[in-house]
Amino acid sequence: MNLAPYIDHTALKPNTSREDIKRLCHEALEHNFASVCVNPYYTSLVSRELKGSEVSSCTVTGFPLGNNLMEIKMAETRSALKNGAQEIDTVINLAALQNNNWGLIEEELVSLAALCHQESAIIKLILETSLLNRGQIKKACDAAVLAKVDFVKTSSGFSSGGADSQTVAFMKECVNGQALVKASGGIRSYEDAKLMIESGASRIGSSSGLKIIRQH
Repeated sequence: MNLAPYIDHTALKPNTSREDIKRLCHEALEHNFASVCVNPYYTSLVSRELKGSEVSSCTVTGFPLGNNLMEIKMAETRSALKNGAQEIDTVINLAALQNNNWGLIEEELVSLAALCHQESAIIKLILETSLLNRGQIKKACDAAVLAKVDFVKTSSGFSSGGADSQTVAFMKECVNGQALVKASGGIRSYEDAKLMIESGASRIGSSSGLKIIRQH
């Protein structure tokens, strides 16, 4: 299985340099990864490096905790789109979720999804599933579907746990074909990535993209 088209080639560590990002882009172009996913500071650089290619420019908003106010997430997302982002990975408001404020979550997601889709951009919602129970994951997936979010995503990679195949399969079941699933967090080998895809993921987020495809 050629996994490269599934992979968001990712560098989100805070000490990542400009040279690291340019190398990431060149690797993505060489191997036809799905996207290059970076922190907002590097969005315009990635957009320039990937211009005219089939590899998408991806960035994160509300990252990594999700608890920004809605107007801040909207401003971040608007800025990212202006800087050329074609995909936005945003973190669900985990504080609102823990307090069962689903009205706020739905309002935020509807606004963010509409903003992205106006610019023909994809939006992925990071659930941080290691912090949630099955009921919360189901409600979050329902909110994502209601808002017409394109993907639900397992993890930021910055919390207590990452992706696991059972959760990916459950998320796939929850969205019921109305959104796609991205598995992210701790995926470092070909076997890890293949298992996630077999469990229902349509995209893989990893900082180990080269290692994954070279193991095949």
